[in-house]
Amino acid sequence: MSDIIGITMGDPAGVGPEISVKAVAEMSAEDRGRTRIYGNRETLENALEAAGLTLDLDKVVVDLPIEGGPLPWGKLDPRAGDAAFRFIEKAVRDAQAGKIGCIVTAPINKEALNLAGHHYDGHTGMLAHLTGQKTAWMLLGSDRLKVIHVSTHVSLKTAIDRATPERILATIRTGNDHLKRIGYDNPRIAVAGINPHCGENGLFGSEDDQQVVPAVAWAKAEGINVVGPISADTVYHRAYNGAFDLVIAQYHDQGHIPIKLVAFDTAVNVSLGLPIDRTSVDHGTAFDIAGTGKANHTNMNSAIAYARRLVAGKK
Repeated sequence: MSDIIGITMGDPAGVGPEISVKAVAEMSAEDRGRTRIYGNRETLENALEAAGLTLDLDKVVVDLPIEGGPLPWGKLDPRAGDAAFRFIEKAVRDAQAGKIGCIVTAPINKEALNLAGHHYDGHTGMLAHLTGQKTAWMLLGSDRLKVIHVSTHVSLKTAIDRATPERILATIRTGNDHLKRIGYDNPRIAVAGINPHCGENGLFGSEDDQQVVPAVAWAKAEGINVVGPISADTVYHRAYNGAFDLVIAQYHDQGHIPIKLVAFDTAVNVSLGLPIDRTSVDHGTAFDIAGTGKANHTNMNSAIAYARRLVAGKK
């Protein structure tokens, strides 16, 4: 595996270019030599100027053109959506070819992406399609709380339908395998319930008994250290205080709200189930501050550190 990480700069009109150059500018010379930014050089030069930084981009940037670029900061633009897609596509192809070991993605704008004709619900679905996978998973990781989602960018009604025993089991397996990869010998996994109080024996719905209970039983039979369903209003508190290493969230908000509450600036988005590695910041394009030099790159640093851990093969 290559030890080079490839940062895709995200939507050219957002904060992605700025947080990318800020993170690379403060790297050691050794780490900078093992980093590439997939983006547009002119846009990155503008981001450096906005941030008041200097950085030699010659050996860092994989330069791709933008129609009409560089584009104005903070403006929704289908040209930006198309460029963001092409940055990611190029990085994926290089990862598949072994030229880079992990992709680190800066934020994209889903509306701009779709206006450009790239109809994805976000990075995870796009990466699954580009790598020929039918499905992928989103894990949000921080020091004290890690969450993997059964489903993400779908309606709540659809999310409940997608939480089949088979999908929940696959999610448990995927999370267990990833935690073992990053150093957990016997990950302690908790599965959140779907309904309030896990349905109260059918009083508030039967989905937990019919969909979650069988999946947990099957996972236990495989030797996975898993318990559940546990009511979602307590399981995250327990995990945060050390009872569990990973929580299986049933849908987007059930997993995102607690992780963003406790680790808004440091949580890392990790795509699992793909033939390539990818980490990401866990925030949006922040059009309101794009080009001002005010963007916080703490989350980008965390995503890069997680990527370095993956490419180093640390246990």
